[in-house]
Amino acid sequence: MIITTKTYQEINRKIKSKDAIVVTAEEMIKIVEENGSKVAAEEIDVVTTGTFGPMCSSGAFLNFGHSDPPIKFEHLWLNEVHAYHGNAAVDCYIGVTRMADKRPFEYGGGNVIEELVAGKPIRLRGISNTTDCYPLGEIDTYFTIDDLNQSILCNPRNAYQRYVCAVNSTDRTLYTYMGKLLPNFGNAHYAGSGCLNPLTNDPDYETIGIGTRIFLGGGIGYVMGEGTQHNPKNRFGTLFLKGDLKQMRSEYLKGVNYEQYGTSMFCGVGIPIPILNEGLAKKTAIKDKDIITDIVDYGTPRRDRPTIRKTNYEELKSGLIEINGKKIKCSSLSSLYHARQIAKELKEWIEDGKFFLNPPAETLPIETDFKPMKQVSELKFVKDLKRGAVICYEDCDIDIVAEKIVQKNTNHIVITDRDQYLKGIVTSFDVTKAVAKKKTILKDIITKRVITTTDNEPADVAARKMRKHEISALPVIDDKNKVVGIITSEELM
Repeated sequence: MIITTKTYQEINRKIKSKDAIVVTAEEMIKIVEENGSKVAAEEIDVVTTGTFGPMCSSGAFLNFGHSDPPIKFEHLWLNEVHAYHGNAAVDCYIGVTRMADKRPFEYGGGNVIEELVAGKPIRLRGISNTTDCYPLGEIDTYFTIDDLNQSILCNPRNAYQRYVCAVNSTDRTLYTYMGKLLPNFGNAHYAGSGCLNPLTNDPDYETIGIGTRIFLGGGIGYVMGEGTQHNPKNRFGTLFLKGDLKQMRSEYLKGVNYEQYGTSMFCGVGIPIPILNEGLAKKTAIKDKDIITDIVDYGTPRRDRPTIRKTNYEELKSGLIEINGKKIKCSSLSSLYHARQIAKELKEWIEDGKFFLNPPAETLPIETDFKPMKQVSELKFVKDLKRGAVICYEDCDIDIVAEKIVQKNTNHIVITDRDQYLKGIVTSFDVTKAVAKKKTILKDIITKRVITTTDNEPADVAARKMRKHEISALPVIDDKNKVVGIITSEELM
């Protein structure tokens, strides 16, 4: 079979003369369905893609120019967000996940970049270890993006090829980078634009590589190489991107703040895929139902979280997924509307002869091994430190509870029913107060809203729970809410 072939030069000549046939990835699906991949390869010159969602590994290099007298920053803050100073004297890097010192969880580096691109004034406060050539010790001023010499968006890991779908099996709300996950599979979150996603349309990196010109944040950007945690073997490829912030628009760079998790930034990325052969025509016609990913339980705070089952982007985009026969509301952290706008805008740039394609100087690796962090010390889990819980039933008298506290030399009594299902907890202080107030019924002193842990929770996570809630013990429960032990501050110490 003869495969139709085009070159970048031929496509760019057609773009220059405004004769190029350009479609979005969603439009390409219908074209291939109706006409086949061979005809599509002959007729279509470029397929445009787009994604718009949280891209935490993003940031910007800024150069302020020299002050008079000069200063060499040791520390500096932009709108009270600590920026990295370890470059030249008046260069910095601000990351989108860095939170403001005085407003954590409410404002961060992503918000600074959005406001900078929008033309708003940014407060610069810096301090220095003075030297003979940099005698100024402190500065406090304001600037806008037009005052900067360079403002370079530099994103080490963007445009994930796909994402998992996150759920929560525990009985408490989890606050994660995948958003707020409600207890007992109360909701599900995913990210990415599915069939519009850039790397989904060129999964073997035939056209995406070092130097590829792209849509980035509303302006023109470039691929610098593979992103950090690039994992193409498992279809989790990523890209390292850069572009000039002065060309970009705040419409496509949005600071975002996740409740009780932190800050990030939504970033718009669109990549044109030149249809050089029939194989690329087939790949750019991929459907949402063919993009497979996992539903993962974030209730287990470990790297190898358990997979509930497989799903696909067609099911995810429907707004409902099914787990154990139960329909669960599913929503995206990404904006499909903005992804479509990006693909459409990039299409218009190319059709108008304003955007040309360039072959990569080097293609990206497709055999990269993805490795977890090397840890030289053993991580302790709750199951390694827990002990047997002293249990009383919910219909016990207070004097029986008090007797067990003395006999077992403990400060915590876990209250269950006869089948060991957790009902509450009582401390020695609760019993002391009950005696003082002449209370005799156990249910009057039980704490029913109990903070718990599980066997596979890291010990330091359990310790943070105790500090956050100002308590000194956590009942250990299994996945059915049965008590299997207790861990106290004594064990953690």
